[in-house]
Amino acid sequence: MFPSRSIAPSLFSAACLLLLAGCDNADSNHQNAQQSQASSAASGFDRATTEQLLHQHIKILASDAFEGRAPASAGEEKTVAYLIEQFKALGLKPGFGDSYTQSVPLIELTAKPEDGQFQAFFTKDDEKTGLDYGSQIVAWTKQERERVEVSDSDIVFVGYGITAPEYGWDDYEAVDVTGKTVLILVNDPGFETENPDLFTGKAMTYYGRWTYKYEEAARHGAAAAILVHQSEPAGYPWAVVQSSWTGPQFSLVSPDGGSGFAAVEAWISEQTAQTLFAQAGMTLENAKAAALSPEFKAQSLPLTFSATLNNSLRHTQSNNVMAVLEGSAAPDEAMLYMAHWDHIGMDPALTDDPIYNGALDNATGTAGLLALAKAFSALDESPRRSVAFLATTAEEQGLLGSAYYAQNPAIPAHKTVAAINMDGANIHGPMKDITIIGEGQNDLQDLLTSAAKQQNRTLSSEPTPEHGYFYRSDHFNLAKIGIPVLYTDSGTDSRAHGRDWTLEQNSAYIDRAYHKPADEYDPDWDLSGAAEDLELFYTIGLDLASSNDWPGWKDGSEFRAARMETGPQPKDSMK
Repeated sequence: MFPSRSIAPSLFSAACLLLLAGCDNADSNHQNAQQSQASSAASGFDRATTEQLLHQHIKILASDAFEGRAPASAGEEKTVAYLIEQFKALGLKPGFGDSYTQSVPLIELTAKPEDGQFQAFFTKDDEKTGLDYGSQIVAWTKQERERVEVSDSDIVFVGYGITAPEYGWDDYEAVDVTGKTVLILVNDPGFETENPDLFTGKAMTYYGRWTYKYEEAARHGAAAAILVHQSEPAGYPWAVVQSSWTGPQFSLVSPDGGSGFAAVEAWISEQTAQTLFAQAGMTLENAKAAALSPEFKAQSLPLTFSATLNNSLRHTQSNNVMAVLEGSAAPDEAMLYMAHWDHIGMDPALTDDPIYNGALDNATGTAGLLALAKAFSALDESPRRSVAFLATTAEEQGLLGSAYYAQNPAIPAHKTVAAINMDGANIHGPMKDITIIGEGQNDLQDLLTSAAKQQNRTLSSEPTPEHGYFYRSDHFNLAKIGIPVLYTDSGTDSRAHGRDWTLEQNSAYIDRAYHKPADEYDPDWDLSGAAEDLELFYTIGLDLASSNDWPGWKDGSEFRAARMETGPQPKDSMK
């Protein structure tokens, strides 16, 4: 199922005799690996030790004892205690004054679909079509109420649900959806056409994200916002909707009790959407085709939507965890590493295996954070700037922990040199490349190119930019306040198996284990590639923490303006 471990040096020559044609290239790669490993050891980073640490931490964090690491659960208590224990053992200082934790106030709302406490249906000509919770619709509310209702709400198809003046696009133009139900396509028009002149072509923009679409619907006064699920433009199958948007749903506590959100937010399955459009005398395919034009006008459908949700409410709190290696000369400036510690938790209804262990997502990234903390703490002298290690909560609930940190940063944005986010590590062994997510955004990509060259590796573009991964993890909230961020994937060109094999492994993980109980630790994972990636992050972070450089955003990046407002000016940035 998983690749075998790399060939041990003592067996290298014998292996070459068997592999004849590939021996010269393999020997070159082996020499490069030896040179890079020697360089790593000299700078305080050791890949072999790191690989062992990763296995150790992942095995613990993804164990059943941690119950899937849900926020505000017994699993959180164990996770936070473990992180603090590790940071203290390394001699790192608390990141939030005299505390390692930052309390994140949350509201937990749990829809209760059992025993008839959930109802949803479409109506046409007084004929109701009921919707089954889970198989046809998944719905919830962010309004802090025990019961929300939408009754006979007119349905308006708003295409992709985007208002983007810079692209000359407004799906809500000349339509009033106040109190109505908006039906929305996922992703953005560039995905379907792959036209680089339409948004950004196949690469998803933030306008394609589900979070944006619900927010935009609420800004226009919609009572309900329903997204049409399709696996390819969404980037995940319906099973992920079932696992991620059912059970307890968290939001940051808001002063207005969530009244600014639509009363009902929902996904419907593709088959359900096809039925809905058929009842309206249309097809899903034709509706999508019409929505691809900037001349598209929102269309009222001859149906209404009704829903009743009964909820349990719980005000609670979760915790971000941060530790700091204080800088020797400029301790108020910091290089930041981050990873989310949380996952989905448990579902008692799954009798065979109720625990979403979240091994790859994101025990691996959290383990990487601890491994980097150990490497930096082992330095004989601290770098001139501080180095911070931030483990965020509630990423799986909509990047909530990082959103709260961005609103209440322990290190001000203009004093944060850069951030590197780790969300899912390489479990498939060494790669010839490393994938940059959010290509061309900032100067950190140039630093990554240089560091990767020392490992005889190259940068590659995202194989699926249409999935919008740059907007799907915690670094995005830091980017929004101007902090230059680096986010990578592990690479796809396996040194042992090639590119097609790696893509097959990644696809299999999405289908079999992503946001499912099957995401469990496997002791046979080859984490040597993950250690190699961490060496890159270590090298970049150490260089920045030891220098006066301020990486910046590239011209044309949507995040450059935020840095210009509060951060170092261009003359201070890297040349």
